[in-house]
Amino acid sequence: MTDPDAFTALYRQNSSAIYRFALHMSGSTSVAEEVTQEVFLMLIHSPKSYDASRGEIGPFLYGVARNFVKRHLERDRRQQYFEDGEEEGLFSVAADPLGDLTQKENLQALKEAVAALPPKYREVVVMCDLQELSYEAAAQAIECAVGTVRSRLHRARTLLMSKMQTKCHV
Repeated sequence: MTDPDAFTALYRQNSSAIYRFALHMSGSTSVAEEVTQEVFLMLIHSPKSYDASRGEIGPFLYGVARNFVKRHLERDRRQQYFEDGEEEGLFSVAADPLGDLTQKENLQALKEAVAALPPKYREVVVMCDLQELSYEAAAQAIECAVGTVRSRLHRARTLLMSKMQTKCHV
């Protein structure tokens, strides 16, 4: 990119979402940080890789992040876990000074269930349910049809419900 102010604005507007996406997909803060950096470095070094006629910049960035996460996970399969500790903005739990142990256990079960989903299902859950992308934007990022996103999301939610029913305490 040639305009530093435009790049700064683009980075500020999208970096948190790309980081959260990479974190949900990989389960690792270090991978999420690296992926976020790689996405924006790619944009600096190859600005022509983004073609505005093909769609908006947000889904393009998710698609790039998706590819970088896949590369990281292929290099080290052991990074498919969620680190201990709460990350700001992830699966947020209402603040309760006394702490609701059951809610924390259910939250941990949800994190583990999302992490255990096959990547093609996990990415649509992360994009559509956690990042709140539209089906169209997710389809653009994944480079598939909107119907594919819908069917994967339906299957992913079914798998999550099944896993959560066996793990959660009510």
